[in-house]
Amino acid sequence: MKFSTDKHEKYVVLKLDEPNFTNNNTPALKSEFILLNTEGYRNIVLDLSNVKECNDSQDLSCLLVGDRLCKSANGVFVVTGVNKAIANIVKMSNLHQSVTFVNKLDEATDLIFMEEIEKELRGSVDKG
Repeated sequence: MKFSTDKHEKYVVLKLDEPNFTNNNTPALKSEFILLNTEGYRNIVLDLSNVKECNDSQDLSCLLVGDRLCKSANGVFVVTGVNKAIANIVKMSNLHQSVTFVNKLDEATDLIFMEEIEKELRGSVDKG
C-alpha cells in the first residue's frame, strides 16, 4: 500500500496514494491508524483524493477503526477528498453517520483546530 504521512503538532494527515480502496490495502491502513494512535496522534485526517474507486462498503469499514481509535483518545478522525463514486457507497452504508467527512483538507484541519480550542476552553472552565 502506498501512502504518505504529514505529521503536525496537533494532527497527522494520512494520504492514500492508491487508485483503488480495496481489501488489499485496508489491513495496512488499519495498522497505520493504530501505529499513529500509539505514537500519540489523537487527531487523524485521511485524505482519499487520489482514490478513484471502491467497490465494496466492507472495505470502507476500516474507517470505523480510525474513528474509534481517535474518539477513545479524545480526538477526531476526519476523512477528506472523497469522490462521487465513493460518496455514494458511504451514503448507502450509512458510514457518514459515524465518521466525519469534509470536502477539503483545509476544512479538516479547521475542524481539528476548532475541536482542540474547544477542549482547551472547557478544560480552563473546569479548573476555574
